[in-house]
Amino acid sequence: MKAFELRQLSDAELTKRIQEEEENLANLKFQKVMGQLENPMKLGLIRKDVARMKTILQERKLKPGTAPAQPAAPAQA
Repeated sequence: MKAFELRQLSDAELTKRIQEEEENLANLKFQKVMGQLENPMKLGLIRKDVARMKTILQERKLKPGTAPAQPAAPAQA
């Protein structure tokens, strides 16, 4: 899926898709070990999709206006 399509999904939908794709990835890895994987490029595509979805979720957590506060400088006496 393209990033702009993923950005239209809600956080709950993204989390659900991440979980589904990670299960699919584990299944494909098992198929690879067993020698039954027909398209090995699928592994990389799914890994990249999962990373893309996790990145979008992280971006939403760290919106531009809500940067983490920096610790105050210690007061010098």
